[in-house]
Amino acid sequence: MTKKKPSFEESLKKLEAASEKLKRQDVPLEEAIRSYREGLQYYEECRSILDEASAEIETLTRK
Repeated sequence: MTKKKPSFEESLKKLEAASEKLKRQDVPLEEAIRSYREGLQYYEECRSILDEASAEIETLTRK
């Protein structure tokens, strides 16, 4: 069974949660590093989705 690709909104929400966690003062270093890595992953997912949408829009406007 293939894993469903998360939506832009799901990835953005997770990115925002990781960012908020990093802003807190009481997060242990290891947890902060883990949140940072997760945030990078969610950022890449969001960027990929936006790049695909941009390419589709460009294709549609050239027709």
